[in-house]
Amino acid sequence: MLTLQQIKSDPEYIIKRLAVKGFDAAKPIADVIELDNNRRSLQLTNDNQAAELNKLSASIGALMKAGKADEAAEAKARVAELKAAQKTIAADLAKAETDIRNILLNIPNIPCEMVPEGRTAEDNVVEKTGGPMPNLPEDALPHWELAKKYNLIDFDLGVKITGAGFPVYLGKGAKLQRALIQFFLDRASDAGYLEVQPPYVVNEDSGYGTGQLPDKEAQMYVVTLDNLYLIPTAEVPVTNLYRDVILSEDKLPVKNCAYSACFRREAGSYGKDVRGLNRLHQFDKVEIVRIERPEDSYAALEQMKDHVQSLLDDLGLPWHILRLCGGDMSFTSAITFDFEVWSAAQKRWLEVSSVSNFETYQANRLKCRYRDADKKIHLCHTLNGSALALPRIMAAILENNQTPEGIVVPEVLRPYTGFDIIN
Repeated sequence: MLTLQQIKSDPEYIIKRLAVKGFDAAKPIADVIELDNNRRSLQLTNDNQAAELNKLSASIGALMKAGKADEAAEAKARVAELKAAQKTIAADLAKAETDIRNILLNIPNIPCEMVPEGRTAEDNVVEKTGGPMPNLPEDALPHWELAKKYNLIDFDLGVKITGAGFPVYLGKGAKLQRALIQFFLDRASDAGYLEVQPPYVVNEDSGYGTGQLPDKEAQMYVVTLDNLYLIPTAEVPVTNLYRDVILSEDKLPVKNCAYSACFRREAGSYGKDVRGLNRLHQFDKVEIVRIERPEDSYAALEQMKDHVQSLLDDLGLPWHILRLCGGDMSFTSAITFDFEVWSAAQKRWLEVSSVSNFETYQANRLKCRYRDADKKIHLCHTLNGSALALPRIMAAILENNQTPEGIVVPEVLRPYTGFDIIN
């Protein structure tokens, strides 16, 4: 969340930048400033009363010894009055802190200056394009038909077991899925990311720490009896490893990667845009997470983008990179780049990765900080990215590599699959 220092130093700038996300921040910013001013006034009164209370408490014994019983009684009465007042102030201070936090939790991160204005995906900016475009015949099959033809994925069986959006991978489909996971993890390890195997459920504090709560609570699966949440991405448990942690500056950057299943209730409705693997309630993903000094975070963001691009290049997939406009960005992000791959049979771009810098927004929620050489404490910058999400990668591989003889497996995956064609 935004810090009070950020808001109070230049509230008009905050309001202006949040308008780029389509968020009207005027009232919540004004409310936060007013609440903070009242809180400070209460704290000053509390401090003054505490000083008076200490002075009076110390004087009572001396007054009694001096035989000034009436003055001692007056002092005792004033002490009782101050103690009662302090209880009221303590309650008012606690309420002010809670009210401030509740407002701050519902104010999104401000987009950085590189974020273009715009309201929808049509306003996103294409930054870069690459990869070979496949040349398929007009009767090329979409991945859901290929999956059925070669017995790779059974969508109906998933509906029987759980419901729509929970596919069952079979045979070479399951092996290709596992090959992609291992390939992505190996490449992340080669790039210096320490692999983590996190829990798939998190507590409420973790959800608030990375910003899924309260913003995306309706999109998360909840284990109601235990008040736990199934993770929408490994970003949540991995970033929360550093909640309430003060890192030594020489330990930065922190670079972690993790494979996990991901669970999202907001899979969507019906139609070709959500058919097959295009949008699921459960899917697999390898995530990369970085904790950085603020001055290093944008260089780290470029490194993460290069890493994702290299994966797509090695898989031989056509891709482009989008710089998201303010209206299409997430609640918590300061800047996001989406990677999309071309689905030749569907003739559309499919999102496979988002790479984001959150600057201090998550770190302030998490209290993720570092201590510099002068022993001063600073908030870190947090970043994460999909490297990569599997369903649409699988869809593009199946569609783009189909031939009359079968589906050709990308060369980099063959050591993992043990086969070079699916037929």
